[in-house]
Amino acid sequence: MDRLIQIFRVPELRKKILIVAGLLVAYRLFAAIPIPGVNAAALQNYFNSNQLLGFLNFFAGGGLVTLSVVMLGVGPYITATIIMQLMTIIFPSMKEMYYEEGARGQAKFNQYSRLLTVPLAVVQAYGFLTLLISQNIIPRPDPFHLATNILVITAGSMIALWLGELITEQKVGQGILLIIMAGIISRLPSSVGTAFAAYTSAQLTAYIGFIIIAVLLIAGIVYLNEGERKIPVAYARRVRGNKMYGGSSSYLPLKVNQAGMIPLIFAISVLLFPQFLAQILTLVSTTWALKVNAFATGFVNNHLYYGVFYFLLVFAFTFFYTAITFNPEEVAKNLQRSGGFVPGIRPGESTEKFFNGIVNRITFWGAIFLGFIAVLPLIVQALTGIAVVTISGTALLIVVAVAIETIRQIDSQLMVREFEGIE
Repeated sequence: MDRLIQIFRVPELRKKILIVAGLLVAYRLFAAIPIPGVNAAALQNYFNSNQLLGFLNFFAGGGLVTLSVVMLGVGPYITATIIMQLMTIIFPSMKEMYYEEGARGQAKFNQYSRLLTVPLAVVQAYGFLTLLISQNIIPRPDPFHLATNILVITAGSMIALWLGELITEQKVGQGILLIIMAGIISRLPSSVGTAFAAYTSAQLTAYIGFIIIAVLLIAGIVYLNEGERKIPVAYARRVRGNKMYGGSSSYLPLKVNQAGMIPLIFAISVLLFPQFLAQILTLVSTTWALKVNAFATGFVNNHLYYGVFYFLLVFAFTFFYTAITFNPEEVAKNLQRSGGFVPGIRPGESTEKFFNGIVNRITFWGAIFLGFIAVLPLIVQALTGIAVVTISGTALLIVVAVAIETIRQIDSQLMVREFEGIE
């Protein structure tokens, strides 16, 4: 409460938070505007039978479930970003641009991602509309109206991206992730209402267990996001003229979850790939598109195969993204250049091997926990036997991680203003 009062006492910070809230409300208004001619009952049945659409609705910030003008949300941009990240591995020039050119290179990288978002949004809009037409969820439009809907949905996706970047500019949270979190939270009242509507006194124990698991999971996510291994670092003394530098000690924090929520998003993208392939195949053959879509739906409905595959994907992508974001060789070199060393470890190659071993060990347990979060809904459903009572570990991780990051950015701005007040 004290922090909240302190935030609203700072005019500039209060203005930023109100702007972010207004932009999120604007996005939710766009998400409430459906495209014309939607069969609501058929749409609800289709969503209930296809769990992959629930994943896609994450990226849409809750706009897909109503087939709104922002039904794709920031999904095409996330796909474009993942493609660009993979290209840094394939093409050395892309890697150099992203990692070695600093802020300018990353700005150029982000611009390429935005440009790639447009064709991806067009393809996804056309493919998704074609699949919905084949399921009789929306009537078959004439070519002009189909092109108009594709244009509107593509524009909606770019508007979602624009709103997300406007939010990020306020420096009180990551805009894209805040849009996704807002979509998750917006579905909370209906989910709670559905759970209460299905409640019976015989299921009291299962519901209590559900609440306990949810609380423990939130605590575990916070612990994972904040957990870190502190590596002691010492700096050698250097004499320059009449002054002595260095001789201090510090530590290098290595987070248990270096990759954050990105492995889950990567894994969901792989699970959604058959759906995306079906959208592309609609350009060639609707029959083949429906077959691919049916295969993907059948695989997801097989909880054993789907759960094992999802867990392995998250586990593998955790190591993959950690390898991209943390380079032991560069860290060892930078440490050596600054005159620092790990006590008991030789600088250079030995330090690199030391960091590599530490990161692999802590990433292993972080990957297991992230994989457990991913398959938790299947475990809870199997233990309780109640389909409506499920905990989406992915949704919880996104909400908690985004909330922590937003609070951290707000605290940093408050701290800066406290120092300014001291001066």
